Formats: sequence, structure tokens, C-alpha cells
Amino acid sequence: MSNQQVNITVRNLSVGYKKGKSFVAIKEDISVNAHSGELIALIGSNGIGKSTLLRTLTGFQKPLGGEILFNDRKLGSFSIKELARVLSFVSTEAIRVQNLRVWELLAMGRYPYTNLMGTLTDEDNRIIKRAIQQVGLAGYEDRMIDQISDGERQRAMIARTLVQDTPLIILDEPTAFLDIRNKYEIIHLLHDFVKTENKTVLFSTHDLNISTSEVDKIWLMLDDKVVEGAPEDLIIAGNFDQMFHSDKVYFNGESGDFMLRKNVIGTYTLKGPEGKIFNWTCRALQRIGLVYTESDPLLVINTPTEEKDMVWKVEINSTEKLVCSSLYELTAELGKRLIRL
Repeated sequence: MSNQQVNITVRNLSVGYKKGKSFVAIKEDISVNAHSGELIALIGSNGIGKSTLLRTLTGFQKPLGGEILFNDRKLGSFSIKELARVLSFVSTEAIRVQNLRVWELLAMGRYPYTNLMGTLTDEDNRIIKRAIQQVGLAGYEDRMIDQISDGERQRAMIARTLVQDTPLIILDEPTAFLDIRNKYEIIHLLHDFVKTENKTVLFSTHDLNISTSEVDKIWLMLDDKVVEGAPEDLIIAGNFDQMFHSDKVYFNGESGDFMLRKNVIGTYTLKGPEGKIFNWTCRALQRIGLVYTESDPLLVINTPTEEKDMVWKVEINSTEKLVCSSLYELTAELGKRLIRL
């Protein structure tokens, strides 16, 4: 595998599209950076320009202004073959190709390195086999691309970028067709690949849980600007709060999740040891519209002390008592009783 390093510098970039004889800018004045050994998530609401930015970074679309530098060299100065050795790209579009095997798709990733006849060497074959193992497609080598699932096809496309062996890998929604387990497996794979091979991986996503727990840096596209930083830096600065302007949704800076605003039906306090049961009791009560307080709460709830004795004891207004054996029972009973109060 190549150990070539790459530093990406984006300065005052404007991206958009051509409409007739004029150009329409989607996002302007973008200034961000990426370095070798970084896993970077590009986040923003639908239609804000994430795919347009990625396509501009790959050279598929021309910038409307500003500049993109790879190791201080302008993107526009690279030939197609030179660029194919610097970056690889996976689109969010589902690939439908007949009569093409998984192995043959991956072999196309070696094009920038083969001779005029496109002959694969033993080293090329070794790289392809390794990529197949890395993305969990062993045994799929002879499967036709149009006869495997969307998730498997996406894994194959990601494997092709690994085979292309570029210092920069750009992926547009790489986990769009995958279930939760496979999403985390793919991102974990990319995370490991970044660290062990010193690659730079930039991918767009809507999954904040993955982004805040796995990536080194986030490029966050807001309505009026693009900001970058570690996930924790952006959360502390309140940048995620600006993603949505809604009276129904808000960003919880403590949990790192977007949440629906609830109608408050009461207040509560908990008594019991902190830990898994305590924390998930809080989550369940907040879900039905209860707010934690230590001052004059409507509800005082004693949580179970251990998992083998799952009993929640509740006092309502210091008079009415309730005993529940599960959080389902607790939230259902409280929901019914508090509506009547």
C-alpha cells in the first residue's frame, strides 16, 4: 500500500452549478483543511450542498471561485491519471452494471497503475484480495454486481477505493444502504484504515452518532458558513444547534443527539445508584415529557439497585404510590396518570 501523504487546503471556495449561460452558487467562502491520517465527516441538512462540494473536490465539477490545493498544488493542474493516483471516489448513486463480477469491479481500481494492456500483476491481485477481506466480501468474488444486495454493492464500491490505493478517499453517503451493524462496521473499517495506512478519508453522512463517536474532524455545512473542528469542539461551541431552525427539533448538547421537543407533563427526581438503570430511566422519563429537577418534584422515583431486582417505586405528589416492574409499565402508567392531573 502507498504511504504517500496528502494535505488538502480549501480556500474561499464557491461551489454550485451551471444554469443556462450563468452559474448558480450553492455555497460560498468555504475554507477548510484535511490532513493525512484523518477521518472526516461532512455533515449538513438536505440540499445544502454536500454532494456538490464533494464533486467539486474530486474534479467532477469546476469551482465557481476560490481554490483547492493538494499538497500546495492546484486541483486543476492534475491530469486525469495523476488525479486517479491521488484520490478515489464513491458516489451515493446505486450502481447497476450487468455482466460485471465483484472481482472485475475491484480490478478497475488498479487502472492507474497497470500497463497499456491493463495486465494485473501478482501485487495487484494481492491488493484486491486484501480489500475483499477488509470489507467482508470473501466468497463474493465471482458474484455479478447486479445480483448482490445494495449493502453488498456499497461494500464492493468501498473496496474498489481501497484497491485504487490513493492517499485521499472521498465517499458520498457510504453507509446509505446499510443497516446499523454494517454502518458501524464500515466506518470502523475506514477508521482503522486511516490510522494503519495513514490515509485521509472524507465522507458525507446524516448519522451524528457515528460522526461524534468515530471521526477526527467534522466539516459542518450551515446556512451561512462552513465550520470545521473536532466533534466535541463543534458541540461545545453550539454549532450543531444551528443545523435546524425548528420548534419541533433541537440538538441535545449533552447526549449528542437531535431530539423532538416534548410537551412537559411534569417533573421528577430519581433516588438510586447511578449507572445503566439510572441513566436509562432518565431517558425513558424524558421521552414521555418529564423533566428532571431536585427542587419540589412532582414525582420521586426509586430506581432498582441491581438488574435482578427490577422494581421502580414511585411517589406522586407525596401521596399516591406506584410500583412498576419495567420501564414500559412505568412510562405507560405515568403517562395515563399525569394526563389526569
